[in-house]
Amino acid sequence: MTFKFARFARRTALAIAIGLGSAASIAADKPRAADPLPAQELTARTLYELLLAEIAGARGQISLSTQLYLDLARNTRDPRIARRATEVAMFARNLEATSQAARLWAEVAPDSADARRILSSMSAGTNGSLEEVQAQLARALASHPERLAQNLLSLNRALARIDDKQAVQAMINRLTDPYLDLPEAHFARAQAAMVAQDPMEAAAALDTALGLRPDWEPAILFKAQVLQHSGAAEEALRQIESALARHPESRNLQVARARALVGVKRYEEARAEFRRLLEAAPNDGDLLFAAGLLSEQLNDTADAEAQFTRALAAGHAEQDLIRLHLGQLAEGRGDGTTARKWLDEVRSPEHRAEAVIRSAQSLAREGRIDEARQRLKDEQGDGATRRRYVLAEAQLLRDAERPAEALEVVDAALRGSPDDVDLLYEAAMLAERLDRIKVMEARLRRVITLKPDHAHAFNALGYSLADRGLRLKEAESLITRALELSPDDPFILDSMGWVRFRRGDGAGALGHLERAYRMRQDPEIAAHLGEVLWSLRRRDEASRLFDEALAAHPDNKQLRDTVRRLRSR
Repeated sequence: MTFKFARFARRTALAIAIGLGSAASIAADKPRAADPLPAQELTARTLYELLLAEIAGARGQISLSTQLYLDLARNTRDPRIARRATEVAMFARNLEATSQAARLWAEVAPDSADARRILSSMSAGTNGSLEEVQAQLARALASHPERLAQNLLSLNRALARIDDKQAVQAMINRLTDPYLDLPEAHFARAQAAMVAQDPMEAAAALDTALGLRPDWEPAILFKAQVLQHSGAAEEALRQIESALARHPESRNLQVARARALVGVKRYEEARAEFRRLLEAAPNDGDLLFAAGLLSEQLNDTADAEAQFTRALAAGHAEQDLIRLHLGQLAEGRGDGTTARKWLDEVRSPEHRAEAVIRSAQSLAREGRIDEARQRLKDEQGDGATRRRYVLAEAQLLRDAERPAEALEVVDAALRGSPDDVDLLYEAAMLAERLDRIKVMEARLRRVITLKPDHAHAFNALGYSLADRGLRLKEAESLITRALELSPDDPFILDSMGWVRFRRGDGAGALGHLERAYRMRQDPEIAAHLGEVLWSLRRRDEASRLFDEALAAHPDNKQLRDTVRRLRSR
């Protein structure tokens, strides 16, 4: 019983930390001598009910424990029991009971900042009005001047469950208005502005915070993040280096400089910085992981593997993500057995599907298609995960030049989910490859009906018609709609250029194709652009383009066929 009770208590504490998310945890609100307690003795009945509630929780009967604690809190109005009722209700993920317990806790312990933060958070996530939330937080701020700075910094976390981020920003601006002589108030405003996607306002708030506390490291680091988010990576690096010149001993600033060097793509310098930092902390998992990523970026695969392996041994939090990288590196050097060893060790739900798919792809690259397919079929998962496995299996068959079997796989999945947009789109692309144009068109039109903003469905249908010289006016109309939905997609620009060319407008096609190729040096875009240049009698330019594209993509069939056809004339 003792072991079970201790385990339950630990799990409860973890649930509190996760459930609150933002505000200081309940454990931070330690009892004080001045806490008002009800003038009542601990009766035998009360003790019995307390033990009953704890035993129910220890035996896994969390719903019963929640109800028993809530009833006991109502009967005794003891803040300690109300607090415990809140803890257990949160562990049970019973939002209604949590809200009731937290409300009672705030009533019987009106000076408890934690009770009010939890109540505000629960109100934000249930049916509480924003006015009620604001009132609760305003009182918590005003009631505890000794914790004002800490409470200001926890405002955004307490309001994280509110979906309307602009409303949160406005609320935090109002809540912090009385405290604008404190840098923490402006920091809170900056956080709210960033969440509301207002980086200029965030930067201005941080400048004010730094004006009040010039070398406040959290504000300096946050300002650098805001600048990087806004595309001003060079300025972010400059500001970090300026702060580091004033405080060369700051490890946080040293790490920030290394990360900022990555932001400006100075990868060699960044890796050198991380290696220097590792000299002082050779078992720092985060630094090892960062160094591994940079070595992988720089194609130094041996060093990347060494750093990732050390990061694993150091207990880095993202163990399965590291295993994914190690699997990819092993696959890259042609060692499928080692790659699959790493991938098959991945167990976390967020990475499991990716690892299974990569493991299947590794088998397929060795020609073991049937094993690869079975690997995908054997895996369990929810609906979205199973769809990923179906699409992966179809891709394996497509790559193996077995498109008819791939279509059978997708069609079988569609029988269970006839309106799944991703499956419909994949089925359409496979039907197009099999030259089953009516099936392709029916599937794509169904996608468009279900998802009218699916730019690639409009594009795929338009391009397929144009490439076959069918209903060219309609094809251009479809591609025009795709371009309206996604104006900077190089493949849609390529389609527009190709349909213009098919309609006899080579000059009109050229601009779209040149822009597409500048954005992405794809071999099929190169084939289209080269053919248009050839038709406009700019054959030297076309030949140079063809030679460069063939050197980069010697195995692309469409590019090879286009070059052979044009040069044989």
